[in-house]
Amino acid sequence: FLLPDTRIAVEICMLYYLEHVSFLLFSVSSLSFCFSVYTILSKVHSDRNVYPSAGVLFVHVLEREYFKGEFPPYPKPGEISNDPITFNTNLMGYPDRPGWLRYIQRTPYSDGVLYGSPTVENVGKPTIIEITAYNRRTFETARHNLIINIMSAEDFPLPYQAEFFIRNMNVEEMLASEVLGDFLGAVKNVWQPERLNAINITSALDRGGRVPLPINDMKEGVYVMVGADVPFSSCLREVENPQNQLRCSQEMEPVITCDKKFRTQFHIDWCKISLVDNTKQVSTFQEVIRGEGILPDGGEYKPPSDTLKSRDYYSDFLITLAVPSAIALVLFLILAYIMCCRREGVEKRNMQTPDIQLVHHSAIQKSTKELRDMSKNREIAWPLSTLPVFHPVTGEIVPPLHTDSYDNTSMPLMQTQQLGKKFCVEQLYFCIFWRKTTFDRGIN
Repeated sequence: FLLPDTRIAVEICMLYYLEHVSFLLFSVSSLSFCFSVYTILSKVHSDRNVYPSAGVLFVHVLEREYFKGEFPPYPKPGEISNDPITFNTNLMGYPDRPGWLRYIQRTPYSDGVLYGSPTVENVGKPTIIEITAYNRRTFETARHNLIINIMSAEDFPLPYQAEFFIRNMNVEEMLASEVLGDFLGAVKNVWQPERLNAINITSALDRGGRVPLPINDMKEGVYVMVGADVPFSSCLREVENPQNQLRCSQEMEPVITCDKKFRTQFHIDWCKISLVDNTKQVSTFQEVIRGEGILPDGGEYKPPSDTLKSRDYYSDFLITLAVPSAIALVLFLILAYIMCCRREGVEKRNMQTPDIQLVHHSAIQKSTKELRDMSKNREIAWPLSTLPVFHPVTGEIVPPLHTDSYDNTSMPLMQTQQLGKKFCVEQLYFCIFWRKTTFDRGIN
């Protein structure tokens, strides 16, 4: 059985083979080309089965190289295609993945990773994950299914579990098999268990962490949970010492003797380590005891009546409107009495003011009034020199010496000022002359 597209490709290759039957070597290479085409086209619809164990970390890498050949035009031998490819994963028949399965892909030029810790509830039930690859250059898609068959573990769950927080790693870096193997090797040297498994890996962002700043190659951080079959070592128990707990409360680095075994590659935050001993945990399950709160058999539910009792809102009105309005009115009357009825007045002000100050004030007001009256009488007749005259020869009107826009501020306020000055000067000369004549007569 062949797919339609595959059948067409094989028929074309067979015709090509019959036309070149005389060239046997060339025909054999053509036939091999036909089988290669058949293999490539069948990849799109192939399913892949994986068999993870419950309670053990599951990691599946979606390699871009695996999907590159499924997007035509196919690259020629020797050519390297680097098309951006993204992936979309979901449970068959549902828009998202199962709750235990996560997916991450940093850029369209990096591989995608499915990871998580399968649960016991899904043991024996095949989980079909639809994987859709998108070529961002040609906008073509390719799809295949990943069938996850969860197997039950013999010693699940491991009784002793420890969760480490690694600050200098991102989740996709920690999921690499080499890096994860190095970390489990360092834990095994410290813990010395007979059986050690990675249970789960979680990004710090999924635990409420902040996205780091893009400086100094800062990482998001990752939580790694491992399980073993032996109790915790003395080195791991050092975190529970009162001295180290005090240093952690003061945001200081605790003193751990085995930290140097991790420091070369992993920077562990020992204040965030979590040690779980499942052998000492008490079961919190309690049997439900039926009491008075449960209806007996045959009981009927009686809903409340549709008719509601009338409610008196008079007290609410007094509390919310009448009382605040009365208080505001009293305050308004007190303020009006203080501002309008308690004024001292002009008489009381004059009684508390010295007499000499009142005289000075009255004199200033009187002088100001006289100056204002004198300024009203400044409009006087212009002198004859400013009136227009006739030219003695031509008879034309000659403009006056001063135009209408002439500044008249230098003119005297009253026409009699200059006459008064002249009279006073003549009177002064006469007085001086009379006193001098009288003085001379007395001497003689």
